[in-house]
This record gives sequence, structure tokens and C-alpha cells, in this order.
Amino acid sequence: QVQLQESGPGLVTPSQTLLLTCTVSGASIRTETYFWNWLRQPPGKGLEWMGVISGSGSAWYSPALKNRLSIATDTSKNQVTLQLVSVTPEDTAVYYCAAAKTFLMSSTTQAAYAPWGQGTQVPVSS
Repeated sequence: QVQLQESGPGLVTPSQTLLLTCTVSGASIRTETYFWNWLRQPPGKGLEWMGVISGSGSAWYSPALKNRLSIATDTSKNQVTLQLVSVTPEDTAVYYCAAAKTFLMSSTTQAAYAPWGQGTQVPVSS
């Protein structure tokens, strides 16, 4: 059974870099079975798809975030990492990692992803 768990720093100060990890259990992140996605949900708003990385390490990003976002894998820890630079209060959200068996570019349909992590809340505030 594949399980995902996000972890992060909690509060982030504006202009700083946000680093999140998604620890995967029950499958290797190098598998060709899954694509590993990051999504987020700001308070009072819908889901936003941020980006995806394949088991081979190829990554694709939302056009709105591509200049600030980097997704990578750490095969030694079986983790997927997210780095978002120059954060602002508009980046305040619950951040999720989610797996998909097909390549989904920008989908925000919850049922398209399984499993999901439980989410980690990231407030951006001074």
C-alpha cells in the first residue's frame, strides 16, 4: 500500500524559501507506475496544481509557478522535495503531495490522484 506523508517548516517568512518533503512508503519513487504531484489549497480557495515529477526525474511545472518552483527526488530517502523561492503571503496554503498513475498536467480533480498525503499547512507571514 502506497502512503505519502508531507513534512515542512510550519511558518515561513516572506521572501524566504519554502522547502517541503514528501516521504513515500510502499513504493519506490523511481517506479514508472506513479507520477508524484504537488498541489496546494489556499484558505477559502480551490486546489491549485503546482507540478509533477516522474520516476525518472523529469519534472513539469505550472506556468504560474515555474520561475519559483523546483521539484526533485531524493532516491536515498525515497522522498519527493518541493522548493519554492521568494514566498509571499499569497503562498499561504495547505500543501499536498499526491500520486497519479497517469501523467496529469494541471489537473485539480481530487479523484484523479491516489493516494494523497495528509497535507501540511504553511503560513507565510512576518
